[in-house]
Amino acid sequence: MNVPAIKIEHLGFSYDRQGGKIFSDFSLQVNTGERFGLFGPNGAGKTTLMSLMTGLLPFNEGNIEIAGYSIKNNNKTVKQYFGFVPQDFSFYEELTPAENLEFFGAWYEMDKKEIKTRSEELFNILQLDTVKNNQVKKFSGGMKRKVNLAIGVLHKPGILFLDEPTVGVDVQTRYEIINYLKLLNTNGTTLIYTSHQLSEAEALCNKIALIHHGKIIAFDSLDKLLEEHKQEGLEGLFIHLTGKPFDEA
Repeated sequence: MNVPAIKIEHLGFSYDRQGGKIFSDFSLQVNTGERFGLFGPNGAGKTTLMSLMTGLLPFNEGNIEIAGYSIKNNNKTVKQYFGFVPQDFSFYEELTPAENLEFFGAWYEMDKKEIKTRSEELFNILQLDTVKNNQVKKFSGGMKRKVNLAIGVLHKPGILFLDEPTVGVDVQTRYEIINYLKLLNTNGTTLIYTSHQLSEAEALCNKIALIHHGKIIAFDSLDKLLEEHKQEGLEGLFIHLTGKPFDEA
């Protein structure tokens, strides 16, 4: 039996300065190999949950396992296993893509030869070959998103977390990024994805969870949920379940 990519049990979390809990007795399982989408309105807890799963935020109640390892007890092992592409850019703008990947590759404890080989592979796939030695601060938004993605997948993670990976990019760049994510998944990488681009989400995700007020209000394959609730798309499903448009709830 395959070990789940993500297993969250009875998670409880609140920010110190807020009165109520963001999550209370929250449980979720993502199976290995899925393209899993996590959706909800602003304030639903999506980014907070991403931060908890990747160890950026500590929690006191419950447990989170990545590939069978508790993130509390196996922090170093877990961090080598997953990649994270955050909504905010996670690189040094004064450096070039080549220099950024060299730095983050060392952080992942990759050797120099491995970093160089993998970097060249990614520059080719993401069409960054001609700008790999230019300062990133001069890049367009789409090119910066590609550098962000390259850093997240540099060490070939088994699980890849993606928080709004295509925000601010043009249609062509979005298409290229989504196609590459599908290729990664075909080659075995589990995707944990969140975005406000619902048409993009429908094209990418084969299973989703809708979160509202820190609770899961729907969880299944998108096709089954649409059939069950007699809806034609993800936005209609969200309106049906919450009574509000996705961007206003």
